[in-house]
Amino acid sequence: MINLIYLTTLLPLLGFLINGLFGRKIKNEKVIGLIGSATIGISFLIVLGAFIQTLGLPIEERSNTVNLFPWLNVGGLQIKFAYLVDQLSLTMSLIVTGVGFLIHVYSIGYMRGDKGFWRFFAYLNLFIFAMMNLVLGDNFVVLFLGWEGVGLCSYLLIGFWYDRKFEKGTTSQAAKKAFVVNRIGDFGFLLGMFLIFMTFDSLNFKEVFARAASFPVAESTFGLIALFLFIGATGKSAQIPLFVWLPDAMAGPTPVSALIHAATMVTAGVYMVSRASIIFASAPVIMTVVAVVGLLTALMAASIGLVQNDIKKVLAYSTVSQLGYMFLAAGVGAFSASIFHVMTHAFFKALLFLGAGSVIHGMYDEQNIQKYGGLKKYMPKTFLTFFIATLAISGVPGLSGFFSKDEILWSAYANGGFVFWLIGAITAMLTAFYMFRLVSLTFYGKERFDHHNVHPHESPALMTVPLIILAVLSVVGGYIGLPKVFFGEHGNLFEGWLEPIYAPAMNKLSLYGEHTHLEEILLMTVSVAAALSAIFFALHVYRKNPQIAENISNKFKGFYNLLLNKYFVDEAYEAAVVQPIQKGSEKFLWKIFDVKFIDGIVNGVASLVENSSGVIRKIQTGIAQSYALIMMAGIALVLLWLILSL
Repeated sequence: MINLIYLTTLLPLLGFLINGLFGRKIKNEKVIGLIGSATIGISFLIVLGAFIQTLGLPIEERSNTVNLFPWLNVGGLQIKFAYLVDQLSLTMSLIVTGVGFLIHVYSIGYMRGDKGFWRFFAYLNLFIFAMMNLVLGDNFVVLFLGWEGVGLCSYLLIGFWYDRKFEKGTTSQAAKKAFVVNRIGDFGFLLGMFLIFMTFDSLNFKEVFARAASFPVAESTFGLIALFLFIGATGKSAQIPLFVWLPDAMAGPTPVSALIHAATMVTAGVYMVSRASIIFASAPVIMTVVAVVGLLTALMAASIGLVQNDIKKVLAYSTVSQLGYMFLAAGVGAFSASIFHVMTHAFFKALLFLGAGSVIHGMYDEQNIQKYGGLKKYMPKTFLTFFIATLAISGVPGLSGFFSKDEILWSAYANGGFVFWLIGAITAMLTAFYMFRLVSLTFYGKERFDHHNVHPHESPALMTVPLIILAVLSVVGGYIGLPKVFFGEHGNLFEGWLEPIYAPAMNKLSLYGEHTHLEEILLMTVSVAAALSAIFFALHVYRKNPQIAENISNKFKGFYNLLLNKYFVDEAYEAAVVQPIQKGSEKFLWKIFDVKFIDGIVNGVASLVENSSGVIRKIQTGIAQSYALIMMAGIALVLLWLILSL
């Protein structure tokens, strides 16, 4: 199956071409949905086969390259279009195709009756094609091809309902914002690639990482490379300061939010940092930057999520916060914990978004949680699965989110210090609170919707079956990464699976000082107790005594407005970046440079030609005798010049 891995990109591309070219003529939604979903389902089976095959190989033979064709040969740069099939790429591929398949199936029910049904599935398939190239590419160029591809698909899918409006404008504006912000990060990524080629004379992963581990390269050079790569990651994975596009991306259809902005695309930056672990391990200062940025992003986004009322916006800021956790883990050298959280997050966050879509579907497109209430009895399957996902993201013991989040918090303490752990634990507590606020206002309490116009109902099986599967994964998905403090070195199978990928980086890092098991158990107990306290407090406030929330918001009205307006970051960017560029473009580039300089040159040349031609035109009198006289005078002058030159 390893040699057939190229089919996992070819099949989604084929689905894109069939639905994109012929979908309008096919017209049958079942056929379109079957084509779109089957291509991803078969891709998942191929990846699963490759995973099983790789698992049966000796550890030293688990990294294989599948060469497809020579691609670029320019100067000293030689790039093959090839795929790297190893533990990390297989893990990411299973997430992309597995969760992607469930979202495709869900979309058949969610998008039913939409006039652009065929176009939606074509875009989804194109996205999977790009994402699979991103995670399978064996060099930075193929990775960057997929990187830009998912950016394009993000633009297409966020703006899919281009004729609709949301709170900040049109969906087209949200799509454009995502595209532009990602291009800022991509510029940094490109600079990192240029510097990698200048330093190591290659862009192939195996060659670059082998040379990074052995070449005598200055720490400052590693620092610049790592910094540029991380700038690219902050754009794609929505970290400070380039996180502003992700909440607005919720303007797209809910399956888009689940696929692109929860389970796959936004984790591309985490994957890239993890793949280049040896480079980041060689730049300890930038590792600290990664950890601090991730930690601050997690805390900031979690605080904003406390007061949001749009069900998808709450989940959007939750995604930004959880991505911050992943970068915190990578920044303190816990790369396997970072990818472990990528996996568990894909399960419960995709489930949360799809559950939110089920609620929106049953509430006739209403997204304000203040207009919900009491939906538990109308949507029992949606409620149960959503509740399980909420327990998982809150870090309740026994569910997948607990295992990955606990490993990150312990790594933050062991490798970063108590402050890192404390802020991470506070963020986990805030997460538990705002998620159970969401559950309480949506499924419990008084029904706050108009019963005359809104009749809540459960979603069809095409939508609820993927929810159930993801709920099961949200429960059991963490058991491949059991805490070492209880189960020893062999308990964490996930870390053991990825260990060969990160061995060179771990050799450069000095991690895990002298810490006792008692410390780890104590910190785990405190963080779990904090999360459970936040859960019970949220349930008490929003189910039994909502007046408490109102009193707190009134007492701290300034801070409440600050959170409600997302720290005014968008407004600050508008004032500091967007408006100066627009006004500068209008007043200088247009009115001065374009109108006066460019147009002045063009119009000046035209005036010169016109005036010159006016003078020459006077010679053209139309009188034959005058032309003969001028001709004879010219001949005489030529003869005179010849005589004088003898």
